[in-house]
Parts: sequence; structure tokens; C-alpha cells
Amino acid sequence: MSEKFNCFYCRDNLQGKKYVEKDGHHCCLKCFDKFCANTCAECRKPIGADSKEVHYKNRFWHDSCFHCFKCHHPLASETFVAKDSKILCNKCATRVDSPKCKGCFKAIVAGDENVEYKGTVWHKDCFTCSNCKQVIGTGSFFPRGEDFYCVTCHETKFAKQCVKCNKAITSGGITYQDQPWHAECFVCVTCSKKLAGQRFTAVEDQYYCVDCYKNFVAKKCAGCKNPITGFGKGSSVVAYEGQSWHDYCFHCKKCSMNLANKRFVFHAEQVYCPDCAKKL
Repeated sequence: MSEKFNCFYCRDNLQGKKYVEKDGHHCCLKCFDKFCANTCAECRKPIGADSKEVHYKNRFWHDSCFHCFKCHHPLASETFVAKDSKILCNKCATRVDSPKCKGCFKAIVAGDENVEYKGTVWHKDCFTCSNCKQVIGTGSFFPRGEDFYCVTCHETKFAKQCVKCNKAITSGGITYQDQPWHAECFVCVTCSKKLAGQRFTAVEDQYYCVDCYKNFVAKKCAGCKNPITGFGKGSSVVAYEGQSWHDYCFHCKKCSMNLANKRFVFHAEQVYCPDCAKKL
């Protein structure tokens, strides 16, 4: 006499019927779904004996329920990434981990051209001038607070204008008497030598290097006949009757006494001390 072959739970005879063996026991399909089946993590329904099951880290899914959390692409037969208890396809996982564009707020994924400045990232075409809205991309720009300007707009809105050429001073430059200049524009009016960092003299809004001032502008000392430049020795000048002298050249024609800041007598285009003048 054959041994009875019954369902462990409902005791129905399983002879000639489909059954499932679970934990060493035999059970009919109905009892398997009721007592033994795993619950799908997606739809929360039992995963029946006739269903295909996906198992990952103590969680279970119907194969049709196992899909990407974001795009819902089926993943039962594909590779996937688990992130924060969510199942993602490789493409969506890349986007989740990717930085967000400051301009369009979309992910910057591998292969996208981008611009980065002080930890902030833009798609190349999203990095635009705050004024004209034209794409700056990887070109030159000027940051001002939270705004970014292309070279042209920055020059128009913010850059100082050189008093000589009236063009914007974008870098460097010098200031003389509160007026801005390009360094290459601040030059000697005679020889065009750059004057930035050099000694120079201004005469009626014209600027001269030391040599040109000596040779073309400076008055000649009536005593030594050399230029009176105002530089170095003899920077003090004595002027009288349309003539000028270095202070050290202003002395008596006869006794050579220096007469700077002293009384003198001017006779026949010559300078004399009072004592020598009495003897003329």
C-alpha cells in the first residue's frame, strides 16, 4: 500500500498534482502562496510558485516588478546599482552621482562639456554672461559677486577708461593725479619712453622723461648753462629778470660768494654782492 503524499498545511493529497518543497515539507501551490511565498518589495503581493523571482540582499521581487526606481526600465536580466535602498539602472545611477549644472539644474554626466569655477559647475552652453546672455563657455570672464561677465560687457560696465586712448583698462594700468592710464599710454611726449616707475616731469599736461626734459624743455642756467631740471643737486632755482640759475650757481661775479637767499646787485647782466658792486 503506497504511503500517503499530502500537503503539509492543508493535508490535501498531492498525488499527481503540482507541489513545492519548502523547508523539508511538501505543500500545494495554494498553501505555498499563503504560507511560504516571499512578498514582493515593489507591489507588496506574494511571489507565487509559478512566478519568476528576483532576490537581492534579503529582498524579493517579481521579475516584472524589478525595475529602475527612476526610469522604470526592467532590470531582471540586466546589471543594476543599489543606492539608498533604491534600485537604479547604470544610466540613472550615473546621473544621481553626477554634479548638477548651476544654469539648468540638470545632471552633468560623463561626456558633457562643462565649466567649473570655485566648486560650482555649469554645462558649457549654460555658462553665460549675466549682462548680454551670450555663452561664455570656456572663454575669458570676470566674476563680480554672483554674476559673471564676458570681457566686452565687463569693459563696458566696470572698467576704467584710459584718459589718453579712451579704451578700457582691463588689467594693470596706473593712476596719476587721480586719472587712469594704460601703462603703455603713459609715455614721454617726445621719445615715447614708458614713464611708469620712472622719474618724469609734467609741463602743461605734457609728460617728459628726465632726458627729454633736460634737452628740450628745461631752462638753461644763466651761470653754468646746463639745464635746470629740478632733480638732484641744485633742485632750488633762483629766477630774476627772466633768467634762472641753479642755487649753487647764483654767486658774485667777482668774489664768487653764493648769493642764494641773500642781497645782491644785478648789473650789466651780471650778479654781484653789495660790497663788490660798490667797487664797479
